[in-house]
Amino acid sequence: MTALLIVLSILEIVALVAVLGGFLHLLAGRLHSIADTLARVDGQVGQIEKDLGILKVGAPVINTRLRAIVEVLSGVAEKAELAARR
Repeated sequence: MTALLIVLSILEIVALVAVLGGFLHLLAGRLHSIADTLARVDGQVGQIEKDLGILKVGAPVINTRLRAIVEVLSGVAEKAELAARR
């Protein structure tokens, strides 16, 4: 009887280890999927950083050109007001 209980206990331990191994295998698959997703996100963040670097360089140029346009339009508006008053 004692030998039977020992064998059953060993079988129970083996079954629990097998189930735990299955869960760990599933968990490893999910973690691998998450790692792949994070790698793609990291690549996109890197691209955004590059784009922001380009904007950082280009923004002052664009701003200068927009200021020039505003100054020209301001001059046109003043001339239009003078012409309208005449």
